[in-house]
Amino acid sequence: MSGDGDFGLLSPVSASPAVAALTSDRAVVAAILDVEVAWASVLDEAGLVPAGSAAVVAQAADDGAFDVASIAERAQGGANPVIPLLADLRLRVKELDASAMAAVHTSLTSQDVLDSALMLLARRVVSALLVEVRSTTTALAALAEEHAETLCVGRSLTQHALPYTFGLKAAQWFHGVAAAGRRLESLQLPVQFGGAGGTLASGTVLTEGSSSNPFALADDLAAKLGLADVPAPWHTSRLAVTSLGDALASLTDSFGKIAADLLFLSRPEVAELGEPLAAGRGVSSAMPQKQNPVLSVLIRSAALQAPGLAAQLHLAAANFNDERPDGAWHSEWQAMRGLLRLALGAAIQLRQLAEGLRVFPEAMRRNLDISGPLLLSEAVVSSLAPLLGADRGEAKARLQAVVDETLQATAAEQPRIYTKLLREAVPPSKLSDEELTALLDPANYLGEAVEISRRILAAYPEFSHPNPKGADRG
Repeated sequence: MSGDGDFGLLSPVSASPAVAALTSDRAVVAAILDVEVAWASVLDEAGLVPAGSAAVVAQAADDGAFDVASIAERAQGGANPVIPLLADLRLRVKELDASAMAAVHTSLTSQDVLDSALMLLARRVVSALLVEVRSTTTALAALAEEHAETLCVGRSLTQHALPYTFGLKAAQWFHGVAAAGRRLESLQLPVQFGGAGGTLASGTVLTEGSSSNPFALADDLAAKLGLADVPAPWHTSRLAVTSLGDALASLTDSFGKIAADLLFLSRPEVAELGEPLAAGRGVSSAMPQKQNPVLSVLIRSAALQAPGLAAQLHLAAANFNDERPDGAWHSEWQAMRGLLRLALGAAIQLRQLAEGLRVFPEAMRRNLDISGPLLLSEAVVSSLAPLLGADRGEAKARLQAVVDETLQATAAEQPRIYTKLLREAVPPSKLSDEELTALLDPANYLGEAVEISRRILAAYPEFSHPNPKGADRG
């Protein structure tokens, strides 16, 4: 049926109008046409085609006038969508002004156009993605500042480890996203222009007798598209593609870390955090009482898919044979677009989550108190071992014996027994009751948690506030 299409039914994380508008087949066609229009403008301005040709090509290149389904089907004939799209574009240009056909695709090859178009599409997605990322990091920074001293338990290998703060946890989430966002923002997305074999032979012929040259034309094309200029064609050197893939995968990795933490911390038996509530969100088809953490689920699904797509880009790059590849190039397209879709879709979900996250400090304290003073065992050893004699190994063994004996009791009894055994092990003459109480207060064993959070936020000023003062990253 003509109305059928891929609407993302089985990829709910990216089934968003915002994602579709930037990554759909129609968006790909638009990007290809934008490259052809920009190239026609370059040739027109250089005086290499009849004057006014660029305007004709631009008029003909209305992406809404092209049958995307037909182009996709006919792409099998030449193994890429540029060939049938060009056929349709040339027909439209010919109808308007046959002389302007000289400005359509002259000196280009299909890979020049599609590589440049996909870089252009990526630039547009990355721009939208970074807007979402900055909203998320602003929200995470606010959580880190608000909860700088909110106590919770730090967990190691699934077990209670040390006192922690939720502010530091939020700051570490921020750190991952901001670092990945900065990496993505710094990427150079290059134009492609090499001609049929990557030697610029046709472009050399085209510019003979003119004041221009193929390299100048390539630079002009890059400027018109907002892409990076390059010293040479990169048909079979795919670092630009794999770098983009790696940056996107790193970003979804940082998203996945947050989602994994939230999926645990929002469990009813933990209940330290809750996703933002919204009508219809988190519902179950069978259990009315459930409030599923669907934002985290969707974000996690993206994080689990992205590394495989990035690996596909590397697999393709390692198999770009000869001067134009036979299949490796083609295997990039879906992987690259898939990464862009997943990253943007997950970023939209994560922004909603971060901006509306529900924090429950009472539950954090309740869970912290489960381990009681045993959570301070590291602090106890550091502080008390020197008081128990010159032989530090023997002193540590005595304190370990106190822990071991305490662990024989029930969880409810452990706090009382541990405190009692410590009191017996260290006489009041060496440690007063007040000093022992302070030693076993988790708020007194946070190390530099507050300062670590502050340093993290300060390291990424362009991500920690909507309009950071003094942030100048060009």
